[in-house]
Amino acid sequence: MKIQDDVLAGLIDINSKVLDVGCGDGNLLLYLKRNKRIDGRGLEINQKNVQECLAKGLAVVEGDAEKDLVNYPNQSFDIAILNQAIQQFYEPRKVLNELLRIAKQAIITIPNFGYWKVRLNLLVTGTMPVTKTLPHSWYDTPNLHMSSIKDFYNLCSLDNINVIKSISISSNKISDITSNNLEIKNLVSELGVFVVSK
Repeated sequence: MKIQDDVLAGLIDINSKVLDVGCGDGNLLLYLKRNKRIDGRGLEINQKNVQECLAKGLAVVEGDAEKDLVNYPNQSFDIAILNQAIQQFYEPRKVLNELLRIAKQAIITIPNFGYWKVRLNLLVTGTMPVTKTLPHSWYDTPNLHMSSIKDFYNLCSLDNINVIKSISISSNKISDITSNNLEIKNLVSELGVFVVSK
């Protein structure tokens, strides 16, 4: 299990009703089902991944979050998870607000484009960086909207979204992000994890 999956699991209460959007192969959902006894559902765009999830006994449907989240009733989940996927949507702001309509809270993780190694790589080479958390070249990346931890905070402020908790992950080190250390965490974090609500 990846360190960020451990962090996510730690943010979810036992017996929660969870929607994992962009659940991939379902490994996080399966872990949460076994260890947190969640009532878990998944929404995944990739048919092969959906089949893997179904083979694991998970309740996952094939769909596109930008089109299909509107079909979910208001407040039908305790938690919605969007793990390193918000930057892949044409309208990430719309998706974020839909998640907060259908769930009491959302857990959002983002690869941090403000990370110092990313900044340095761009400065030194003059090309878009390829890193562990940004593993694709610019021409084949699924990422449409690159953002930093600070960008995500600014979006939450713009849309009156409450940031309940925020966590920095870098080189398997985990620490809290606060208003007092936001600038430095934006520089030293590979990933940002946010628990948000309306």
